[in-house]
Amino acid sequence: MSPSATTKAPTPEQPGSGAASGALDRYFRISERGSTLSREIRGGFATFFAMAYIIVLNPIILGSAKDMYGHQLDNGQLVTATALTAAFTTLLMGVIGNVPIALAAGLGINSVVALQLAPRMSWPDAMGMVVLAGFIVMLLVATGLRERVMNAVLYGLRKAIAIGIGLFIMLIGLVDAGFVSRIPDAAHTTVPLQLGGTGHLTGWPVLVFVLGALLTLVLIARRVPGAILISIVAMTVLALVINAVADIPTWGLTTPEWPGNPVATPDFGLIGQVSLFGGFEKVGVLTGILFVFTVLLSSFFDAMGTIMGVSDEAKLTDAQGQMPGVNKVLFLDGVGVAAGGAASASATTAFVESTAGVGEGARTGFANVVTGSLFAVALFLTPIATMVPSQAATPALVAVGFLILAGSIKEIDWADHTIAIPAFVTMVMMPFTYSITNGIGMGFVTFVVLRLAAGRGREVPAAMYVVSAVFAFYYLMPALGLT
Repeated sequence: MSPSATTKAPTPEQPGSGAASGALDRYFRISERGSTLSREIRGGFATFFAMAYIIVLNPIILGSAKDMYGHQLDNGQLVTATALTAAFTTLLMGVIGNVPIALAAGLGINSVVALQLAPRMSWPDAMGMVVLAGFIVMLLVATGLRERVMNAVLYGLRKAIAIGIGLFIMLIGLVDAGFVSRIPDAAHTTVPLQLGGTGHLTGWPVLVFVLGALLTLVLIARRVPGAILISIVAMTVLALVINAVADIPTWGLTTPEWPGNPVATPDFGLIGQVSLFGGFEKVGVLTGILFVFTVLLSSFFDAMGTIMGVSDEAKLTDAQGQMPGVNKVLFLDGVGVAAGGAASASATTAFVESTAGVGEGARTGFANVVTGSLFAVALFLTPIATMVPSQAATPALVAVGFLILAGSIKEIDWADHTIAIPAFVTMVMMPFTYSITNGIGMGFVTFVVLRLAAGRGREVPAAMYVVSAVFAFYYLMPALGLT
């Protein structure tokens, strides 16, 4: 899942100033859509700086987890994989889809991969399930079944899933930064979490996180473009200074030290490290299907909302609110999901930060060409990305959690308890059970039960009955001796 971005009106320009001409203009339809080459370039830069934080955050989220064999992914290789897939899929969407919608590793989906899939299987197995989810997205779009899948999950539940993921990644950010920690079993208490490492906030690293969270939220409140990236850069500089002058026992995953040479050859060691069906051997067919379904649900519905929202903001929709050629764009997003898994970067999906570029005037895929090219340049700056401590990057997760909540909570019909209660169950069970799958499953089952109890069983789509039955069976498996 990615955060909302604030847009502003394009800067007025004289007619024809900066206008594209020739083959470039005809291919991308720049003038036809009322844009100019300079606006597309500005938009491409704005989108990149609004979402470049993912180059830092995705490796932190994936790199902090271990698979069932205790293996961790290399941070430098993850930076390469993240930048590479963002560059490739963003360029693909621009050149073929001709829309200013950039793609990168999706926040929320990478949490599913790191915290739910990887601990039950190997990393190649987990990434293989992401690839399978991408293939299914492409198949659903190609066969025209996307509408049926969309209609099977009510709008309110889709929003609740987004909120639950937002709360979940916020909790991950608090834990990874050391702002919240697990109370050890030796304490003999039923309270699971505490403030800081001892019940109090202590240490320079936690201070960096607190200042970073405040700075990020202030910049967002002031509607500063690229707020998250600005905060990450500022807090990384502060962490470098603190680490140079103070004796810090540990920063956790990454110690903020200047790498010397900021340029390095990309390490493509993770590319292609995928096992498509190995995960099913580890967790069983049913659990494997549920894992793939969780990745599919997160990526598919998030992409639908993002694509339609950005296209509407860019005035690319018709009078009925439909986007011409949306199936091609959705198919390319499915390609992005599969490509992200194949590169071990987790699912790559549409980023709502693309609205930052739209706010600068981007209306065509040429803005994506600019954004994708900048991600390609970032491939050679791995040493800089890998010196960013989690305390400087995780404030972004808190901000993302807020932005997702703020953008979705009002879309739920709280007056209808048959949708409000399942939505509530969905969004709270994700962080409380530390599992996105549990949140989705319990929300779906609750929805079906409440609609049946209210005599509104006919309003439940048939596909929802099937999916809820699968989840119910999944929860009963331990009692039935099937695990």
